[in-house]
Amino acid sequence: MKILNYIVLSLLVASAWVGCNNSESLVLDLDNNSIEIDAAGGTRSIKVSSSDNWVASASVPWVTVTPANGYGCRECKIVIDSALTTEVRTGVVRIAKTENSSEFKEIAIRQDGFDYSISLDEPEVSIDNYAALEERHLDVRVRSNVDFDVRIPDDVASWVRTDDYALTLDRGLRPREVTVRFNWGINSVPQERIAEIEFVPKDESGVSSDMLARNDRLTIRQNAAAEIKRGTREGDSVALLGIARTLGVWGDSWESSGEKMDNWDNVVLWEEGMDGYVDSLKGRVKSARFYMFSTKEGLPYEVQYLTGAEELEFYSNVNTFQLSLSTGEYICKLEHLKRLTIGAYGLTELHEDFKNLRELEYLDLGSNNFQRVPDVINPQNFPKLHVLRLANNQRRLIYDLSNNISTNFGGFYDETAHNGEQFGPFPSRLLKWTADEANGVTGLDTLVLSVNYLQGSIPSFEDDNTIGYYTEQDIVNSADTLPRKMLTVKKVMPQLKMFTINLNRLTGPLPEWLLYHPSLDWWDPGTLVFTQEGKDELGNLSGFSNQPANMNYYYEVYTKKKLANGVGDEDDTDSSGE
Repeated sequence: MKILNYIVLSLLVASAWVGCNNSESLVLDLDNNSIEIDAAGGTRSIKVSSSDNWVASASVPWVTVTPANGYGCRECKIVIDSALTTEVRTGVVRIAKTENSSEFKEIAIRQDGFDYSISLDEPEVSIDNYAALEERHLDVRVRSNVDFDVRIPDDVASWVRTDDYALTLDRGLRPREVTVRFNWGINSVPQERIAEIEFVPKDESGVSSDMLARNDRLTIRQNAAAEIKRGTREGDSVALLGIARTLGVWGDSWESSGEKMDNWDNVVLWEEGMDGYVDSLKGRVKSARFYMFSTKEGLPYEVQYLTGAEELEFYSNVNTFQLSLSTGEYICKLEHLKRLTIGAYGLTELHEDFKNLRELEYLDLGSNNFQRVPDVINPQNFPKLHVLRLANNQRRLIYDLSNNISTNFGGFYDETAHNGEQFGPFPSRLLKWTADEANGVTGLDTLVLSVNYLQGSIPSFEDDNTIGYYTEQDIVNSADTLPRKMLTVKKVMPQLKMFTINLNRLTGPLPEWLLYHPSLDWWDPGTLVFTQEGKDELGNLSGFSNQPANMNYYYEVYTKKKLANGVGDEDDTDSSGE
């Protein structure tokens, strides 16, 4: 039996040898003596059988054969590289006997070029209406062999934008992949919105859109927002929870407390008997306070639904010195708001629609990063405003402005910055914000400008014909509390009950209108007016050249005030107050 097996095996080996050597000529085992392949390239196999040694060679560098030589029967792989251009290219692989190079066979190779194309892995994506800021983006993988621009329609540019990206075409027209990040905004309306975004060749690429064999568009579908019932108690409670969530308010949430909105901390609801109460407001939010939070955006979109609120306060954001934020548009929709605080938030600008808050009576923008007093803050836009607080807008503390290389450090620096010849003008428009009954302007009674970077001197208005002097009628109307000296003093902000400007970088003389202002004794001037800090841009030590040592000079003029202020003896024998 074993002998029989050996005989069969020997016959099989002999048969194989005859199959490889039954011809003295070179044989290629191919259906066709040609290869056609697309631009991406790839590998093709051929079978070589020969009675002798053979060698394979390619006529072009983008084709390789492995193994490149052999003996007898062997499978070879022809590796074709990726194309580099849009043109068709050809080459030849030759397999020849080494002892007789005139005996050979050739394989013709034809490779297509790359078509110009811009293709996306996912041409259509869906996103939520809301996510935390750091999660509010999507990454789109783009394959292209032409440099491109992302074209975002104007009507969606307000909620979709791209980060910088760069397509590296370092291998001819072989497609390369780049990830384009799209940042998206919150959808605050209860309707789906769609963005159709185009990818188009850059002008300098020399490729036009009609040359593209494939050009995908990106469709972004954003879910609708949950509907908040405007003008209802239910809508107010949903809005409050949404605002707290978006801001990232610290501590226990109202939602987790399990309490009704009536018992929520820092929320006051409308009740009968309150000033301004009407039946439609019953149980709705009258005021709310949001304190200690972390956001890098303007005020949340849910704010717009608190239409019954008279007062809102947003205070104490994280790392405000690093931020440059706008209020955003949503707060601007509360046209009946009377009191607003946006403090320590990181603001550097107010939205252009901020002027719509014409009912404001109280505005506190303290502890932000403003370089200038926003132009929108003026009596024409806010005729009922009587309290304006703009304290501590220093992004960072700079004691000596003459030894400083920092920029964008807040404190209304741009208002009075030195231009090489003189300091810029003091924001005197604020000091002219007086009552104007004819135009319905209430006038400021409180102006707070403490702890900023105002420089130069406080204007005297002596050459300003738009501001007159106190008159005899003013003295009569004051029930004889105004001294006659005031007839030679400019009538600047006579209605001011509180004025603070301490810890700026002011120098020069104190103007008479301030030194003898009817309410100066109530301003605590030794602390909140006269005291300055640091050095200005010229290296001058801040402080006023005529700063009084005490208030005696004032009570010598306002003789009827000295007892009320605890100055002087009860017998009133010494008009100097000493």
